[in-house]
Amino acid sequence: MASALEDPVLLRPLRGHRAAVTGVSFSADTAGLATSSLDRSLMIWKLKKQCRAYKFVGHEEAVTSVQFSPEGRLLASSSQDRTVRLWIPCIHGESSVLKGHTASVCSVSFSRDGQFLVSASNDKSIKIWSVHRQRLLFSLFQHTHWVRCAKFSPDGRLIASCSEDKSVKIWDTTNKTCIDSFIDYGGFANFADFNPSGTCIASAGSNHTVKLWDIRMKKLLQHYKVHRAGVNCVSFHPSGNYLITASSDGTLKILDLLEGRLIYTLHGHKGPVLFVAFSKGGEKFASGGADGQVLLWKTNFDSFDYKEVLKHHIRRIHTDDPPHLLDIYPRSPHLHDEKLQSVEVNPTFDVTDTQTPDPPVVEITSSLAFGTLDDVNHEDLQYPPASVLATSSKRKSEDESESAMHNVDKQIDISPSLGNALENIVEQLDVLTLTISILEQRLTLTEDKLKECLENQQKILLQGRQEE
Repeated sequence: MASALEDPVLLRPLRGHRAAVTGVSFSADTAGLATSSLDRSLMIWKLKKQCRAYKFVGHEEAVTSVQFSPEGRLLASSSQDRTVRLWIPCIHGESSVLKGHTASVCSVSFSRDGQFLVSASNDKSIKIWSVHRQRLLFSLFQHTHWVRCAKFSPDGRLIASCSEDKSVKIWDTTNKTCIDSFIDYGGFANFADFNPSGTCIASAGSNHTVKLWDIRMKKLLQHYKVHRAGVNCVSFHPSGNYLITASSDGTLKILDLLEGRLIYTLHGHKGPVLFVAFSKGGEKFASGGADGQVLLWKTNFDSFDYKEVLKHHIRRIHTDDPPHLLDIYPRSPHLHDEKLQSVEVNPTFDVTDTQTPDPPVVEITSSLAFGTLDDVNHEDLQYPPASVLATSSKRKSEDESESAMHNVDKQIDISPSLGNALENIVEQLDVLTLTISILEQRLTLTEDKLKECLENQQKILLQGRQEE
């Protein structure tokens, strides 16, 4: 068992969203954290001692995911309003809308080189976009139900997608074809992603499971059932040695993939945990939950060897073929259940500073589209420091944000009771939205089980008639 000094530690909660947090993403330098929410907004948190937050408003419906570009110069978001947006993360609030989906967009993700976006939607399609020209390149169709997630492989040649049709599919971006499909008859995957070396896919299952698939051998390598409810998200540590999971049972769990065991169970969220992500270097991770909180954690448990492992991975990726998973993972799949002993980390006992004030929030409304990236000054693309965003009598945009803040304050002064009542109504609506989503998932599972029962009944009747 790990010592207390090696255990992950909650650095601080970040409160600012008024509804469930659906996505988190660190900037390349780990100085900023982007989050998305059902409250229709994105937020960028400046992770310094004097934490400050900036809320970006532009989507017309709930925002389902968010991701920083690899260099941190752009943000991509997806929404239930059927659009994908590209944002310049600065005080101007400039964004460009990408339209093409005909139903809610569930996820959006950048390629490793930042040149492309992939989006997944309830219209059963996957779409690939050019970031530079901000236009649709092509679409992929083969899923027969809502597509929950789509991710590029590290080298950008493949895309992994998962759907409520119970399949995880692998796509070749060059030929624009599906080259493989993994079927999970126990339930559908809510999330799927490649490991850092690109040889393996992890899927987060609605049936409480986490599975690791070898895309070369086309077989299941590891199968974990350590949660008591559906798993909503997974994130690989940059070393590839650890996997963190987020579940509707209200916990995060950290798996040691080399030893094939559960090592930590983390508490802190009040309700389902919807998303989790490591920072680029792996020294931090953040989680978002249905309670509207973002929890920022320090990893700690990897501090002894992950940098050397990361260097080793990078050296092999650039000079040789990526390491095959059979070099480090068991040669046959085996189930890991929650009976294995793990370290319980409860921030109620670990965090002494529970009175840390919530950071001030500056609200920024989306302005006109910025066109193609050729039209944007290089200077504007830079992720702005807090001092630039906070100071200024020198920029007209600053005056606009101050005016917006003044109007908000004025509204609060005029009618605080009305404001509180509206906030409560919004919270209740968000809870209803989340409840409906969960009921839809359960209905899908019930329909599948009923279909199986009817098929089995027909087989039994046919057998009975044949015997007669």
